[in-house]
Amino acid sequence: MSANLASNFEEYLQQGEPSKIEKAKIWKTAIGLQQVDGLIPSNYLIETAKQNTEGDISIEEVKQRINSYYEQISIKDNKNRAEEADKVSARIAEILNEQTFVFSPAEYVSIHGRLFQGIYPHAGEIRDYNITKKEWVLDGETVLYGSAHSLKDTLEYDFE
Repeated sequence: MSANLASNFEEYLQQGEPSKIEKAKIWKTAIGLQQVDGLIPSNYLIETAKQNTEGDISIEEVKQRINSYYEQISIKDNKNRAEEADKVSARIAEILNEQTFVFSPAEYVSIHGRLFQGIYPHAGEIRDYNITKKEWVLDGETVLYGSAHSLKDTLEYDFE
């Protein structure tokens, strides 16, 4: 290997913005993940995401616009949970834009905190109670979730 070629691999580079195609895929993923849980983002988020994809605004500006949008709305639509869908979609897009990841319980908890901060009081915490949830995709049956008692140990084991 030549010295010139080797020097190309020695420098750390600051990550830049993803391409338009990558941004479109990121937004499709972010919105799709919300739809899996039955949440439908607003038309405002869709239009704002398009502006981000085109490079007209940054992901930080997307988040600011979404926050401002919901601060201006006097009636909260808790039934459809569009605010949650919009904010979490933008946060998912932000995380995916970063192109960083460590497969660990700490990263898992950190991502949960970033996604749901200000939406759920337990954001970024490992639950200390058992849960169940009927899933439409399972015709109303529930998924069996791990016991709260052993959840942290299970996560650590699974990530080893």
